[in-house]
Amino acid sequence: MKIQYASYQDTIDFLQKAMSEHPHLIRLQSIGETWEGRPIMLVTLSLDVTYADDKPALLYTGTIHAREWIGNELAIKFIQYVIDNYRFNPKLQTALTRNTLYMVPCLNPDGFEYSRNHFSFWRKNRRNNGDGTFGVDLNRNFDAKFMRNSNTQSNTYGGPHAFSEPETCAIRDFVEKRSNICIALDYHSQGNVFFPAHKFNHEVEIEGTDLNVLCANMNNEIKKVTGRQYGIHRGKPPAQLIQGSGREYYYRKGIIATVVEVGTRNIPDYMKNMAQSVAENIPAVAYALGEAINYSNLAPARVPDFTIKQVGHDSVELEWEYEQREDIYFELYRAEHNKSPCNEANLVAITKSLSFTDTQLESGQFYFYNIRAVDKVTKIKSPFSPELRLKTLLAEHQCSRTLFPAKEQVGYLSANYQQKARERFGYNSMFIGVDKKRGTSVGVVVFDLANIPEGSHIDRAEFFLYPMNRVNVKIEKYGEWSVSVLDPKQIDNIYDYNAICEAPALHTLGETIESDKMTQGIWHKWSFNGVERDLISQLLDDQKLILRLQGPTSLPLGNDSQVMQFDIGYGPFGSGLHYRPNLELVYQLPEQSLKLTPNSCNTIYQEKVIADSLCSGFDDQGEIVYGQMAFEHQHELEPEKTVFTQACLTLYSQNSLPSSKDVRFTVELVELKDVDFKHVKQRQKIEYIGYEVSNAQLKERTAHDFMFDSYSLKELARLHQTQTPYYFVIRATAESQAKNALIEWSNAELNIRYINRRNQALPAPTELQAQVENGVVKLTWQNPESDDFVGCFVVRNCFHPPRSPFDGVKLYGGPDEYTLDNFGNPDIAKYYAVFSYDHAPNYSEPAAVYYLGKNVIGE
Repeated sequence: MKIQYASYQDTIDFLQKAMSEHPHLIRLQSIGETWEGRPIMLVTLSLDVTYADDKPALLYTGTIHAREWIGNELAIKFIQYVIDNYRFNPKLQTALTRNTLYMVPCLNPDGFEYSRNHFSFWRKNRRNNGDGTFGVDLNRNFDAKFMRNSNTQSNTYGGPHAFSEPETCAIRDFVEKRSNICIALDYHSQGNVFFPAHKFNHEVEIEGTDLNVLCANMNNEIKKVTGRQYGIHRGKPPAQLIQGSGREYYYRKGIIATVVEVGTRNIPDYMKNMAQSVAENIPAVAYALGEAINYSNLAPARVPDFTIKQVGHDSVELEWEYEQREDIYFELYRAEHNKSPCNEANLVAITKSLSFTDTQLESGQFYFYNIRAVDKVTKIKSPFSPELRLKTLLAEHQCSRTLFPAKEQVGYLSANYQQKARERFGYNSMFIGVDKKRGTSVGVVVFDLANIPEGSHIDRAEFFLYPMNRVNVKIEKYGEWSVSVLDPKQIDNIYDYNAICEAPALHTLGETIESDKMTQGIWHKWSFNGVERDLISQLLDDQKLILRLQGPTSLPLGNDSQVMQFDIGYGPFGSGLHYRPNLELVYQLPEQSLKLTPNSCNTIYQEKVIADSLCSGFDDQGEIVYGQMAFEHQHELEPEKTVFTQACLTLYSQNSLPSSKDVRFTVELVELKDVDFKHVKQRQKIEYIGYEVSNAQLKERTAHDFMFDSYSLKELARLHQTQTPYYFVIRATAESQAKNALIEWSNAELNIRYINRRNQALPAPTELQAQVENGVVKLTWQNPESDDFVGCFVVRNCFHPPRSPFDGVKLYGGPDEYTLDNFGNPDIAKYYAVFSYDHAPNYSEPAAVYYLGKNVIGE
């Protein structure tokens, strides 16, 4: 069947020929024998292969499931790629010189041949189970959480005991003798997704970042070839995780291990799809091979205590520890998305310092930081430290909300199940696309906008959706998924399939997602552009945002499904708050206006001060004359709850100068003790306001606006908070001496726009404690007393005390004074932190505690 694919004998013949022609590069051996007597072939590639076992190594295994032919096919093509390119490709030469590749093209030869010649979709090996059934799922037969299953007919039957099969024993015995194996890739089909290993402990592991970055960087190599993006998905505790797999066996031994699921079918069209899958994965495997040395005992130590020192609205300061070594420097990477690659494109710093300040960031924006140490002589890199996740502070004028749909307002509607539409809301997943069972299915997500004041200006809006499973997106490069905004006035019933499908879209978000970009396990973000943000502002009056998610609506001949599954966080198989669709809004509250007139004006000569007069320029002796104004602060505006957003000082002139001299007039915001010539001349300047006014401009108009820049606006707010009057000085300058050049200013106005928003964080919670109750960690604390208190945000981190409420796993957000860590492992040490927040929200400094087993040590 499918004669384009190599048979197992074809594979052996190819390997033997390759070894005979390249003995310095390739070594071939059998590591065991199957039930039906076939050899399990393993090929070793390295320069010089004689010393292969002395180098850090990558283990590649393929076709452990009989019907997943990609593993065997990719192995053949990768070896041919090496043969064709290693002599002149410097990256490949370096990878093969410093590392070794152990490759088992087919770990299930009996099942593979049975699949090829009799039953295409056979999965297991060909063990005679003695009860009329055959086969064990080899990827359930390892001893990592092996689970006994007596159903021998099951496709996932794991065998009578762990390592009961000759195939798994063969790879186990090989790995046990090779302590140099640092990375393991297990190639499967289907899904276009990486499944990194896990330890079943429901906590973030020290190697978690290594696993995600390895997959993300391999993904980047894939994208270069075909533009396709694979998902990265480690599984979501407490959901059932795969037990008895090779991936977890390798990981338990300290090997960075991942499954790579390739393509959308087990045995795809060779020329159209398999050829693409092979081509895109060759550079990904080559990249992984080059990384093996960075996870070996030759690599520098992982950077410890990588943490956040300080977060601002446009900057963040990071710090870490490391022993003083002249041969070590550090690479830092920044991304705006989780599970992003770490490569030249997002390398933001190379430094020998133990700290780094990243600047020019966006306010209220998520950022992800990674670090590794590098030996400057060998260029070998360390494993990654655990990734830092943070959110910059909001700018003073901004507020933000993260909105989640209510349980009854998120779900999907299907053409063939219209009578049960309500049952598909708030239950497990959204299935969006088309298949023969459901017909066309669309998703519905409704966000309540009631807490966003009407008239607010939306600065940023982002819709987040978690792709849970893409196995039923079975057709490569077919269909797109999009998000449309519906008119809430036209929707009476969100459970009405026809009403939702037929509703005209107010707007379809600018980005549609092609099937090849439909990743699994990586949050997908739709960023609203300016037109789309204005639409949300308009919908604030309706207090509701209705989003319709749609995919393809028809299927090509012979196909049965093109459906993407998204988590909604509800139901027995939903994964809680962390995976719910959400809308992140950053906005400015409606502005209010304030117009001030001067409480006092003075014209200040060298020898006199004229009150209730405002002139500036030069007298008849050419001596400078200052104009001075004072505006009193407004007592009715509470300083801690007022944010100035704009300010403009307007002066009205009564005359211009007859002279042709270039005389110009500037306005300064100043600190002033006394209103006399000496003190004005020695004034402490705070900032110039706007730009100077020329005599030509005085002749053109009488009103002159002096706009406050960011710094002067900030200083105006500071003076307001300290209840200090606003002093301004009007000063004249000339390119040469000027006489009798006085301008009389008839009037002045200080126009300020502001919003009512708290501008300082609340005190931190107090008396934080952690203790185990009924096998679960319970956290208790006391909230700060304030009318502005909204709630507390609780986060855990296994590696360091969280300095940002987003640096770890969120456990709770709300006004209570306790929470339970239901999904955490009470046997594993970790840090907890609690942050109070107000309506903005501004987050307090953390109250932190270190939890160790069942003992608590205050931090």
